[in-house]
Amino acid sequence: MSCHLPIEHCGQHLWLLPDKALYWPARRALLVADVHIGKAASYRALHQPVPRGTTEATLARLDKLLATYDCQQLIILGDFLHARTGRAPATLARLRAWREQHAGLRMVLVRGNHDRHAGDPPAELDIEVNDEPWLLEPFALQHEPLRHPDHPVMAGHVHPVFVLRGRARQRLRLPCFVLDDKISLLPAFGEFTGGWNVEPAADSRVFVAGAEQVWALGG
Repeated sequence: MSCHLPIEHCGQHLWLLPDKALYWPARRALLVADVHIGKAASYRALHQPVPRGTTEATLARLDKLLATYDCQQLIILGDFLHARTGRAPATLARLRAWREQHAGLRMVLVRGNHDRHAGDPPAELDIEVNDEPWLLEPFALQHEPLRHPDHPVMAGHVHPVFVLRGRARQRLRLPCFVLDDKISLLPAFGEFTGGWNVEPAADSRVFVAGAEQVWALGG
């Protein structure tokens, strides 16, 4: 497992992880956004030729992170399941088996737009579901990157990526964390999620994830 990047943000010590996740030591919590379990199955239901094995790969990455970091809770900032058509029997069976391997772990989902369409996870997965904002001091944990009147926001939804440009017109598009005193964004965690180019504000801090490391732009 590659090294994390420790940062200070809103009075909290946080670790940015190369595998597009955030670890919060004080809460012993792993935070991910936009997992989109079943997205590939949803596309195949529409007769689109997309790769198989994305759910297995996503869960394997979660397994590795949970084994590496001291986690009491997994917090998902929206879009755990992609769509109702993605709730294929094989996908749900794999999720049940995966959950049994982490029976002592608290799992919390902050509902996102896809969760509202897909429906809450099956009860046997034992995932606590909350509407946004879910307050976990000092943050408002949300899916949508909308300002909260009293708390700095940690959100997903955007699937942020940043384009690095070289002098010879090279372009490298990498997932990124965007940290701001008002609204911060986590990259999409899922295997089959794509990304949206962001142009952060001048006072935002951008950290790109790639090549098994995280580094600060301009740092």
